[in-house]
Amino acid sequence: MPTQILMPALSPTMEEGTLAKWLVKEGDTVSSGDLLAEIETDKATMEFEAVDEGTVGKLLVSEGTEGVKVNSPIAVLLEDGENADDISGEADAPASEEASSHAAPAEASEITEPAQGYGRGEAPASTSSSSSSENSGDRIFASPLARRIAKDKGLDLASIKGSGPHGRIVKADVENASAAPAEKPAAETESAPVAKSASAPSGPSSDATAKMYADRETEDVALDGMRKTIAARLTEAKQQIPHFYLRRDIELDALLKFRSQLNKQLEGRGVKLSVNDFIIKACALALQSVPDANAIWAGDKIIKLKPSDVAVAVAIEGGLFTPVLKDADMKSLSALSSEMKDLATRARDRKLAPHEYQGGSFAISNLGMFGIDNFDAVINPPHGAILAVGAGVKKPVVGADGELAVATVMSVTLSVDHRVIDGALGAELLAAIKDNLENPMVMLA
Repeated sequence: MPTQILMPALSPTMEEGTLAKWLVKEGDTVSSGDLLAEIETDKATMEFEAVDEGTVGKLLVSEGTEGVKVNSPIAVLLEDGENADDISGEADAPASEEASSHAAPAEASEITEPAQGYGRGEAPASTSSSSSSENSGDRIFASPLARRIAKDKGLDLASIKGSGPHGRIVKADVENASAAPAEKPAAETESAPVAKSASAPSGPSSDATAKMYADRETEDVALDGMRKTIAARLTEAKQQIPHFYLRRDIELDALLKFRSQLNKQLEGRGVKLSVNDFIIKACALALQSVPDANAIWAGDKIIKLKPSDVAVAVAIEGGLFTPVLKDADMKSLSALSSEMKDLATRARDRKLAPHEYQGGSFAISNLGMFGIDNFDAVINPPHGAILAVGAGVKKPVVGADGELAVATVMSVTLSVDHRVIDGALGAELLAAIKDNLENPMVMLA
């Protein structure tokens, strides 16, 4: 029977997308691995591919269509011997649980490169695995290609466990009958609360607000996917996370002198360390010194991380990314500097893959380069804390001997999730960060 291809979920927070471009046309024959279309998500444009072979019977969504809901039909694939007349109501019928789809997130082995001009994308690009309800009773759900291979090899589909979405049997399963069923990605289940938050009412309606300014010259700016996601996640964070804030001033003169010396020595290698590189290293080492603070909130439990995976907020046009530097405590300052520059560049070009901006237990948001003295950052769930970094400015300070002096002082604020980290523990973490930054040579020991 004809197979529905559904709008794929290309990121954990994606609820709808734009079908930017079809890479096939009606009547084309496709095989497993062939690219079908370019889909714009909330953060990038991705390609997704076919896992079944067949003929494109009908394209249900036109190029450039915005707001296509995840799991809604976008095309119909025909088996050998079928033609467009066999589609009948498939084109207009909503996808049932038994309908084959291409909407579930794929396993890592199915990831393809993203669309031209975007390099590596922000989500698994191959989300074209066929989907169906789990095998139940006497009904067995399998892709046409899997059925054909099983028939040729004389295999009983009832004895094969499907690794496709919802337990559907796909090509790999009949080639290796011992294949284990794929687990549903945790990120997919975590996206539900975000969607709920996004739809929750907050203040006057759009129309009511617009009427308030009816006599003023205005311009409407439509919300793109990234802005919707940011709005939903930060609303969720402020409503559900019990924030508290810890503030410290950090003297930077020793660090600035040490940084200048290192940069002169590293000049021949083309390396130039920034203050932010030292901050990343200081936070990573502090998480190792205070391991109970290297933790995240997981709903019904707290998960403690052993490595120091530190996320860093990067501003891009229309929003922000928080790429994660994994094992930051184990890396040299020059390695962190190089990696951070690469992640920031690709973040601004929207070329990050999801594994590069998901995870971590701790984040850094630095607005010092914009002249901001201090601010309070919003925790990015499920992180346990985020450090807001202000500018280093010359200030009068009282030295240990009681004499007045001038020092370069940077104000930082640690926003903490009280469900994960209590006040004394947060204070201990911030003290460790301060100590690392004021004694930078210790970080190289």
